[in-house]
Amino acid sequence: MDKDNFRIDGNRLWDSLMQMAQIGPGVAGGNNRQTLTDADAEGRALFRRWSEDAGMTMGVDRMGNMFMRLEGTEPDLAPVYMGSHLDTQPTGGKYDGVLGVLSGLEVVRSIRDLGLRTRRPIVVVNWTNEEGTRFAPAMLASGVFAGVHDEDYANSREDAEGKRFGDELERIGWRGTEDVGGRPIRAMFEYHIEQGPILEAEGRQIGVVTHGQGLWWLQVTLTGKDAHTGSTPMNMRVNAGLGMARIIEAVHRIAMAHQPGAVGAVGQANVYPNSRNVIPGRAVFTIDFRSPDLAKLTSMRAELEAEAPRIAAELGLGIEIEPVGHFDPVTFDPALVKVVRGAAERLGYSHMNIVSGAGHDACWINRVAPTVMIMCPCVDGLSHNEAEEISPEWAAAGADVLLHSVLEAAEVVR
Repeated sequence: MDKDNFRIDGNRLWDSLMQMAQIGPGVAGGNNRQTLTDADAEGRALFRRWSEDAGMTMGVDRMGNMFMRLEGTEPDLAPVYMGSHLDTQPTGGKYDGVLGVLSGLEVVRSIRDLGLRTRRPIVVVNWTNEEGTRFAPAMLASGVFAGVHDEDYANSREDAEGKRFGDELERIGWRGTEDVGGRPIRAMFEYHIEQGPILEAEGRQIGVVTHGQGLWWLQVTLTGKDAHTGSTPMNMRVNAGLGMARIIEAVHRIAMAHQPGAVGAVGQANVYPNSRNVIPGRAVFTIDFRSPDLAKLTSMRAELEAEAPRIAAELGLGIEIEPVGHFDPVTFDPALVKVVRGAAERLGYSHMNIVSGAGHDACWINRVAPTVMIMCPCVDGLSHNEAEEISPEWAAAGADVLLHSVLEAAEVVR
């Protein structure tokens, strides 16, 4: 049997994606299967049934993380993991996260179809609350697994209705008894849609993810003086809105000066009192700097924190800058990156190195185990939107790479 010819069943994978999409449907063709809702419980139950039908046994930890295990010939060896998340945004697509979980299932189904056994066990994981849309922050349960958050913190998170994460996990019946974290992991593979436009624009089937971006969120508050827009002379204004505009321009200029591999923007901004004929006396806005290069990320923050006070002083404004979000860039395991790239080459799929612009469970797991990501294109780079779309061919290509990568890491014995 020529192992280079091994392929997953693309039709079966696509059918599974479409069946899962029927649970928690959205209003415009996508999904609303938010974490710890009844729809989430229904999706979990379907994934469990499919996994057990494929010969796997289930473990669940106290954060509700699901671990579906296919035994190896040497059960004491550290398993090879793959997976992602089944929860969605309120107006989410059918593939964000779900593709990684169900492709993991399809890899196991294909391994059994091919009559293969591996030395190492293989585990398909569904991480709880990756999206963070109902309970902030995102990647919550994988963060507990990796020691970034503690369980009390996670259980105390509240949604917009004041419901607690821990209570809702109990309510839907998916709180397990297993300790969170500490599982031996030989390697972790997360397959995901790109959620950006690069792969489609470059005509590549596979993204070999080498890094994940780090970020700084800096909340800036400028204080000036409310005044009438018509009767206040230009040279007597203390305009917080003007200060915000100049700092936004500085953010763009700083990010451009750190090219390549750096981005910066202001995505949230408010001026007060926000009246047509009142010069803003206060402006509050958040700067988002990201880069896979820690030195560039640190430099962008430092330059902004030096320049913004100068801008404020020139305009007579008070200024406060508060960091409100941060994580360091992620460098995925070089050996696993090589495994993924080699699999794509053997299979004849076009590929390129890519940096993940979004956060993923793999970014936390990378802290405790060798980890890598595989990406497939998505149409127009659209995600977190019900119109999110991929092709069956794109889905299958990435799942083929996942199959070959996992087989190499888990060590085929027959």
